[in-house]
Amino acid sequence: MKTRIFLIVAFLLLNCLYSKSKEASSGGSDSLSGSINVTTSPELYDLTMKWANEYSRLNPTQKITVSKASENTVSEIISSGELGIVSEEFYHKLNNSSTRSMVVGRDVIVPVMSSKNPLLNEICLKGITTKDLSQIISNPENKSWGDLIGGAQKTPIHFYTANDQSAVSVLRSLQNLHQPFSTGIQTAGTAEMILAIQNDPNALGFFNLTQIADPNNKNLLEGLRFVPIDKNGNGKIDYMENIYTDIESFSRGVWIGKYPKALTSNIYSVSSSNPNNTSEVAFLKWVLTDGQSFLNENGYSNLVYNERLAQLGKFGQPDLYATVPVERTSSLLSVLLLILVFIVITGVVVELVFRAFRKRSKASHDFKPVSMGVFNEESVIIPKGLYFGKTHSWAFMKKNGSVKIGIDDFLQHITGTITRVELKRAGETVKKGELLMSIIRKGKLLNIYSPISGTITEVNENLEYNSSLLNSSPYSEGWVYLIEPLNWGLEIQYLLIAEKYKEALKDEFARLKDFFTSLIKANSLDFAYVTMQDGGELTDNPLAELEPEVWDDFQTKFIDASK
Repeated sequence: MKTRIFLIVAFLLLNCLYSKSKEASSGGSDSLSGSINVTTSPELYDLTMKWANEYSRLNPTQKITVSKASENTVSEIISSGELGIVSEEFYHKLNNSSTRSMVVGRDVIVPVMSSKNPLLNEICLKGITTKDLSQIISNPENKSWGDLIGGAQKTPIHFYTANDQSAVSVLRSLQNLHQPFSTGIQTAGTAEMILAIQNDPNALGFFNLTQIADPNNKNLLEGLRFVPIDKNGNGKIDYMENIYTDIESFSRGVWIGKYPKALTSNIYSVSSSNPNNTSEVAFLKWVLTDGQSFLNENGYSNLVYNERLAQLGKFGQPDLYATVPVERTSSLLSVLLLILVFIVITGVVVELVFRAFRKRSKASHDFKPVSMGVFNEESVIIPKGLYFGKTHSWAFMKKNGSVKIGIDDFLQHITGTITRVELKRAGETVKKGELLMSIIRKGKLLNIYSPISGTITEVNENLEYNSSLLNSSPYSEGWVYLIEPLNWGLEIQYLLIAEKYKEALKDEFARLKDFFTSLIKANSLDFAYVTMQDGGELTDNPLAELEPEVWDDFQTKFIDASK
């Protein structure tokens, strides 16, 4: 404890000295200043202007100039090193392998039917191929709902359209521009088209996703349903294609690639190199966070949280402090800074050595997993006396009646080393099955749910600077919260003791193998390395190096499915 206090005091002194040196060299200004030049494709000009105006309002010293450009001007300006905000159509016309890009928003067109459709259940089970959709767009009179699902019913399709240039552009892309575009049953506008489909059981229409999203929940407007897309064309909506339960699941599916690319269009930030200008980086980070609210206002779709997290990860971890110019710092101050840096580093080393010695002396109480190369039931440590939740959390009641909770060894074997955690605060209440914490590995995130209800009385602060304790010691030093339970006697009936949990793990490994098997099939063996050649065993840490999209899929198809 004394070591920690000493380190904190030294750190504060170092920070104070640094601040004074910074004031001496830069006049003490800590706000962004300067200007950013942004070139945008014509259709994104209004959106980019709103971003620029709001960001400049929040940062008065930051000036952003937005220019509307032709295809040639975008290429020229990007090659000069300036920033561009462009549509997917412009992005592909740049055709420059040296262009650095980042997705900052998306336009998504969705086929929608009435919830009164008499064949609704069959359509949701079988889905419709993109080929059938293309034929409907060309000539809806020659197709019936029965034709789409291979049934005998000849229920006609009433294809509604409105004067929506965004939808028209994407639908023409679906047809590869080679077929005529049917006007169908024309309506005066989006509102009239929505009303028509809500009341017509045989209706079909295409909308921008934001046009039909109910602002009060995470689903479509009442009376509307997604038309599921059978992307692989096998005549059914497979486990990995089932993304149509609500808008949140659908949006994640779009990002992961489970939705036809022809029906989506990304918004990109582009430049000739990775942004390293402080002002540009700050602006792009704002666009990916607070600036996302302007997308819906302008008819575009926000990126899902995990995708934004993945995009922000491209910037890397920003330096905590800038380098202090030697020529602007007094020699005495430089010496003091060097001495303090040396003291802090020495203190950290001493603390680490002390911790290592303490861990070794407590080895009998530590459940540190050993990497075995292969991940199977024998790899998972299951201490007796704990209660385990279905979403891989655990709970243990102490003698004083408080309950310690954390994540289990099974989960940390899947993720690999956890690099950051997002925790609740002491005093907050949690309910069984609600978000407990988020574990993060290199920008890739999983949400973990609480096994019990109660009030958090203590948070394991060690996890904030050493989140890998969740890997090395998930049941002891890697505990997460102390909770004052609310319904302990009732809720433990739904938790598993060690013996029962060990039996349940057989099903969990079966589900896990099914998940990766479907992943491999869907991606042409690209992820086959997560299994061992001998007997198809899983490798240890199978999710560790996979893309954020796969983590998001694991969240919805494996963890959330167990709630």
